[in-house]
Amino acid sequence: MLRILVDTSADYTIEELEERNIELVSLNIVVDNASYRDIKDITRGEVYDILINQGKFPKTSQASPQDFLEIFEDVKEKGDSMVVLTLSSALSGTYQSATLAKSMAEYDDIYIVDSLSATYGIRHLGEYACALRKEDLDASAIAERLEEIKSRIVILAAVDTLEYLCKGGRVSKTAATVGELANIKPLITVTEEGKVQVIGKCLGRNKALATLIKNISTYEIDEHFPVYSIYAYGEENTIKLEEKLSALDIHCSERLQIGATIGVHVGPGAYGVIFIRK
Repeated sequence: MLRILVDTSADYTIEELEERNIELVSLNIVVDNASYRDIKDITRGEVYDILINQGKFPKTSQASPQDFLEIFEDVKEKGDSMVVLTLSSALSGTYQSATLAKSMAEYDDIYIVDSLSATYGIRHLGEYACALRKEDLDASAIAERLEEIKSRIVILAAVDTLEYLCKGGRVSKTAATVGELANIKPLITVTEEGKVQVIGKCLGRNKALATLIKNISTYEIDEHFPVYSIYAYGEENTIKLEEKLSALDIHCSERLQIGATIGVHVGPGAYGVIFIRK
């Protein structure tokens, strides 16, 4: 049997995973030195409540090799094959944990794909992997196809502040300091190398939205794949973004909430769009 595994940064719900027959490994959310398994022990709603109403900065930690090893040993015992999708290796050690677990399992029919992406960028790969599985491609062929398209994933987003990304070590203190000026709204992307990059700093939300639209319009979107609009907490800015995109004949397939693993780093005010470029 061909099995697919993602980590919680892909932002699937438990119901979606069950519906698609995708397996899950959790990254960890750390609050006041207590560690919780994302999705399994703590919900995204609870994490956003901690961010907004308790004023705390939860941290994240990678999935361990043991988390993967238990699943990989089951794959080996049953003679199955598996495609594994992980959060960008430039943002987390989860890919390295999976790679180590594969070597410990000593089983070749496990194919680990470093998404070099995050949140619903990984979901794009997961949906594509499920579609290819229905076409009866084997794990090796699916992994090869995923490697081909992952560099075409585009994530463009606006955040209220770089404070969260700085505290999580995802952008430099220098970049964050400039962004702390009053009413400056940074724009970010995930590069082809899988790193978070600040691509602009705008004065006010309206300017940020206009600049975000301008950036999106520079790409040719591959219409074979869905366009996801995304939000962290509160959908108002995302709705405005969708309206502007619709006027450009770009229609979002789904509006999706950023999960806890990524949400603690971008903050509750983040919103944006994720698509596959031609």
